[in-house]
Amino acid sequence: MLRRRSIRSYVNDLLTIHEVSQLLWAAQGITDPRGFRTAPSAGALYPIEVKVVVGEVEGLSTGIYRYDPNEHQLIRTKDGDERTKLASAALRQACVKEGSVVFVFTAVYERTTVKYGDRGIRYVHIEAGHAAQNLLLQATAMNLGAVPIGAFQDEQVANLLDLAEEEQPLYIIPVGRQ
Repeated sequence: MLRRRSIRSYVNDLLTIHEVSQLLWAAQGITDPRGFRTAPSAGALYPIEVKVVVGEVEGLSTGIYRYDPNEHQLIRTKDGDERTKLASAALRQACVKEGSVVFVFTAVYERTTVKYGDRGIRYVHIEAGHAAQNLLLQATAMNLGAVPIGAFQDEQVANLLDLAEEEQPLYIIPVGRQ
């Protein structure tokens, strides 16, 4: 935790699939046979989804993927390197384009609000913070650079990722070698 910093500059180098796998597990991995995850969730309802915009990962084609924590696998939803478009949606922040991989946390609020009403929105945001910090601390432990980004055009990100109407983008986290 002492070394965790927001790192916005990355060297042009591939990440390994193992590194991406470990970061995904840190953010939303299953830690218990009952389905509990690395980040706490109000009522264990898990409204957070993780999308991965892959640019430079050894053994993984460029594209957009959805993380399935139950199977600990990535499911490709779109082909091609979309980091430049995502950076444009993120107010042209260069680090989004330059990260080897970019994690996008999204939320399906209804998973939590169905039980907790409007207060569930707060719980979703708290959970996103837990998951993001897990990913950031894991990146630091792996000597990778990462930065949490909240400045982006929601509709542009949702369109790029082909999100369902009930799914909203919350966080963008580019990761790369320092």
